[in-house]
Amino acid sequence: MALRVEVVAAFPGKESVVAVSLPEGATVRDALLAAGLKDEKSVGIFGAAVTPDTLVADGDRVEVYRPLEIDPKEARRRRAKR
Repeated sequence: MALRVEVVAAFPGKESVVAVSLPEGATVRDALLAAGLKDEKSVGIFGAAVTPDTLVADGDRVEVYRPLEIDPKEARRRRAKR
C-alpha cells in the first residue's frame, strides 16, 4: 500500500506544496527527497517537530521550517518602542 504525503515548504520568494506517494516504512527524509527538496534539518509533521528519520503515515503533512530572522521577543520590543 502506498502512502500519500503532502510536503510543504515556504521560503522567501518561493513556496512549495507537493503531494508524493511513498512506500510503507518511508521517512520524512524520503518524503523531502521525493518532493525535490534537500535533506532539511528543521522539519515537522502537522506542526510538531520531528527528525528526518521519523516514519510518515498516510495523509501526513510534512513541513519544512526556516530559521527565524529575529527572535520574536526582540521583534516585539522593537515594535513597542515605535
